Amino acid sequence: MSPSKPLIIFPAIDLKGGQVVRLAEGDMDRATVYGDDPAAQAKAFARAGASHLHVVDLDGSFAGHAVNASAVEAIVRAFPGRVQLGGGIRNMAAVERWTALGVARIVIGTAALKDPDFVKSAAKALPGQIVVAVDARDGFVATDGWAETSDMAVVDLARRFEDAGVTALLFTDVGRDGLLKGCNVAATVDLARATNIPVIASGGVAGIDDIHALKPCVADGVEGVITGRALYDGRLDLAEALQVAAQ
Repeated sequence: MSPSKPLIIFPAIDLKGGQVVRLAEGDMDRATVYGDDPAAQAKAFARAGASHLHVVDLDGSFAGHAVNASAVEAIVRAFPGRVQLGGGIRNMAAVERWTALGVARIVIGTAALKDPDFVKSAAKALPGQIVVAVDARDGFVATDGWAETSDMAVVDLARRFEDAGVTALLFTDVGRDGLLKGCNVAATVDLARATNIPVIASGGVAGIDDIHALKPCVADGVEGVITGRALYDGRLDLAEALQVAAQ
């Protein structure tokens, strides 16, 4: 991969009860509400220059099916760029429904561990549209909205999908997510080097320093970074982040 390739910035919209929220370490009881109009938030990110958006149906992650569907649909209609969606998508009918509605990429997490054949068939049917979420707690895969931790190592799960047509791995360090501790750049790069699938960094972005740190890692296979709380708290300016990422 060319080092001159831009790092993709994915502003995050996490949905709980139809509201825009951010969780601390994936804990639904530690949610901060940032707004009650997800579509307006999507438009704001677009005005700042974002061409990609990462959306999570948090309620859906726990329920195993879409809960904030109307909010997601409003976001897709409002955002002119590419929307990446995760949260409770665990069968082909759900994948096909969302792609038909205009979602560019589907993020599959829990099912990647529990039903890998479904993920592989989805990736085969929809090339370039399936992202596998690799959520890590102390190096092992966390599932079910991060409520459970498996005995499978992160790199083993990633390698399971190397020849499946998966377009990217979304790597989240659960212990940093929503805490502004800084992105786990080393672990993200280690995963990118250990597999031939591009990796998206997530969890803990605290400010522009994280974008500067990740930008050179494009050469190692890091495709992009998801940022949420730092944007909402004003610690990271989206326009500045996009400018650094594109340099």
